[in-house]
Amino acid sequence: MKINESDLLSCGDINAKKAALEIAKAAIESADPYKAVKRSLKFDGDKLVVEGKKFHLKGDVYVLAFGKASCAMAKAVEDVLGERIKEGVAITKYGYASPFGDGYTSPFGDGYAAPLKKIEVIEAGHPIPDENSLKGALKGVELAKKVDEGDLLIVLISGGGSALFTLPEDGISLEDKIKTNELLLKSGARIYEINTVRKHISKVKGGKLAKSIRGTLVSLILSDVVGDPLEAIASGPTVKDPTTFRDAQRILKLYNVWEKLPESVRSHIREGLKGEREETLKEELPRVHNFIIGSVSIACEAAKRKAEELGFNAYILTTTLEGEAREVALAFGSILEEIYHKNRPFKRPCVLIAGGETTVTIEGEAGKGGPNQEFALSIARKIKGLRGVAFLAMDTDGTDGPTDAAGGLVDSYTLELFEREGVDVEAYLKAHNAYEALKKGKALLITGPTGTNVNSIVIGVVF
Repeated sequence: MKINESDLLSCGDINAKKAALEIAKAAIESADPYKAVKRSLKFDGDKLVVEGKKFHLKGDVYVLAFGKASCAMAKAVEDVLGERIKEGVAITKYGYASPFGDGYTSPFGDGYAAPLKKIEVIEAGHPIPDENSLKGALKGVELAKKVDEGDLLIVLISGGGSALFTLPEDGISLEDKIKTNELLLKSGARIYEINTVRKHISKVKGGKLAKSIRGTLVSLILSDVVGDPLEAIASGPTVKDPTTFRDAQRILKLYNVWEKLPESVRSHIREGLKGEREETLKEELPRVHNFIIGSVSIACEAAKRKAEELGFNAYILTTTLEGEAREVALAFGSILEEIYHKNRPFKRPCVLIAGGETTVTIEGEAGKGGPNQEFALSIARKIKGLRGVAFLAMDTDGTDGPTDAAGGLVDSYTLELFEREGVDVEAYLKAHNAYEALKKGKALLITGPTGTNVNSIVIGVVF
């Protein structure tokens, strides 16, 4: 992870910003997908041991990975099982296969930067799926069909898997699926709600992948969803699903998306409401086993430990942070203000940590940015003049929204710098153009792909 520290630490509350960066690095390192798989997976003779549960390896072993962390997870499985793997496919975001190419320095240390040997890598579109997402899903389904009764399929799931592993239901084109996805992403709907819709227009989500497996299926999952509900992570391809076509339609109407949808999607959901289309999986399958091996909770705990090592009083406020980014920022900023002026509810020096996923509701044209950038830009208004205060918001995968930025890092001087640069923060927030504003204020956080994805983390530092 190569952070643009020279820009970020060139002015302002340098010590506070430096502490925020060190704490963020510790959080990201704790979410290392390679190490998470290696901790969870052991090979003992003819047995595979997953989180203490033993699986006898009688037949062939196949690997299917999808998500932003799929290559690191797949590499760990290769290192554990080696030649026992017969075949595999990993689908990841463009640029996220490079950690395993020549000349790459791993963000988590040496030892797994070599290319995958047994598992084919396909790079595809995220957050908007593309033709390669479809190609990867088709290859994945083809692989799953090869798994016989005595075989084992290891499925590696991480954030971004829903877009990267895309196979629309019959009658729905990829273009219609993409249009639906775009509408949902701009609607302000939460990820759980978005995935409810995705599951009901997909051939593989909502447990439908698990239905097609004849052998044993073991899923290792990195959670990027608030609260870690298995059925929502990557739209739950290997677990039973409590949501229905009725829920999907309700969400689409609630966020004023229903009438804007392609007719093929509306038609499919209407048929589903009448029982004419396959519902998602509703029962537990005894041959299917799911394990969460990483989450934002683990990342927040690592951040807390690092903050305490640095001499701060550290507190995790929540790991289920949700809401409109700019509004949640004002609430979080108010707590930082209270600590700064009143030394309550926590005593200085302190660090406040939260994990989760905020959203941005877009109406009409929008500029460039993402929820973490908008969070950082909004909170800059609350911490103006609070010397020794800094705030960092980032997506743990290194990509916040459709940008090359992970998020933003602001301090008590940032708003003053904006004013000198002629940046009207309110106007930039209204235009959802946080990227350009933060860039002008030397507050744009750039990390590049981190190799993991366990939702977003925010860190407030008060000296």
